[in-house]
Amino acid sequence: MKKLVNNNLKTRKDMEIYCDNAATTALDPEVLNAMIPYLTNQYGNASSNHIFGRKAKEAVEESRLTVAKLFNVSPNDIFFTSGATEANNLAIAGAVRTFEVQHAITSRIEHKAVLQTLGQFSQEGELEVSFVQLDTKGNIDFEHLENLLKYNPQTLVSLMHVNNEIGNINDIRQIGYLVKKYDGLFHTDTTQSIGKYKFDISLLNVDYLVGSAHKFHGPKGVGFIYIDKYKRVKPHTYGGAQERGTRGGTENVAGIVGLAKALEVAYRGLEEYRNHIAYLKSYLIEQLKNSPIPDISFNGASESETASSYNIVNVAFPHLRKGGPLLDKLDKLDIAVSGGSACSNLTSAGSHVLKALQQNLDKDNIRFSFSKFNTPYEIKVIIDTIRAIYEEDRLPKNVTPLATPLLATA
Repeated sequence: MKKLVNNNLKTRKDMEIYCDNAATTALDPEVLNAMIPYLTNQYGNASSNHIFGRKAKEAVEESRLTVAKLFNVSPNDIFFTSGATEANNLAIAGAVRTFEVQHAITSRIEHKAVLQTLGQFSQEGELEVSFVQLDTKGNIDFEHLENLLKYNPQTLVSLMHVNNEIGNINDIRQIGYLVKKYDGLFHTDTTQSIGKYKFDISLLNVDYLVGSAHKFHGPKGVGFIYIDKYKRVKPHTYGGAQERGTRGGTENVAGIVGLAKALEVAYRGLEEYRNHIAYLKSYLIEQLKNSPIPDISFNGASESETASSYNIVNVAFPHLRKGGPLLDKLDKLDIAVSGGSACSNLTSAGSHVLKALQQNLDKDNIRFSFSKFNTPYEIKVIIDTIRAIYEEDRLPKNVTPLATPLLATA
């Protein structure tokens, strides 16, 4: 079976493929249906003291109860935000100001919402920041982490569960154990794992845990933070008593309803979705390994079935000799993937994660991230397209590519 290299490659418009689900996911139809009443006739302000306001308030509190039950915590510990970035800022800034934290521990591959927030406090002289050592794959050195904690008691530790670029999984239960052993505060960004893994927060030594609805087929612009009842923080947004005084501002009622419904749907079908998505990842990896494209490797631990999340794989491809980056070629062929996090795409600095690991900086690095809506056929199209791009790239300039349809066999 031989796949073509052809002129059709430049103009293929037969289908659009979305494999950038670590950036955002499609809204689940069931979630949209739950939201519609609060986008139409149930439009009351949840802080208003009349029937419209009370109905909105009831929807918010029912959603809070749903989220709390799924995490096995009290509803009083769940606070809604505009997303994970705000929630991460609230946790870090709140902990520093409320508990007069003077030292923080993080890693150089955290999300920018964590690194830049800690960095700002450091620049202002309010906080000393230490970075835990990582191996070449991006895995935490737990011995170094414990040493940092031992010599810096009552510190704030901010380490994510799943890395958004390379998919590495941190053992947050072990991290939480060490943090409590040395009387610290533990904040974890679980944005990439909420909806993909079940969390019983009561079993974790975590003080602040963060998520965002649009990463698990909910709406954009709404997230949450779990705050341990003994580690409440000062607000960083003022102007109202919403969210029990922790986060002022009119509640995004439809978004909050959508978040709760999306989490409910995710938990309901978690095993089925996980098996499906894990198959897509393994299929992609297997096909790339067996492809004629030379010198393919995998960034971080993303190739591993156990050390990385089942929905993310970060691949290092050789540079194309002509025609620009592989990412741009795929985009022109209506295949949506990423060179890193969505936030990093707003700058020309590239992936801070790969730079921190000094991994494959001289290659075309592509993150593929899958959802329950992706199909094996889409993965096949992606593989065939990438093979075709590299075959065409290696043709001498005076050789005309074949005119065979892209997915035809010979």
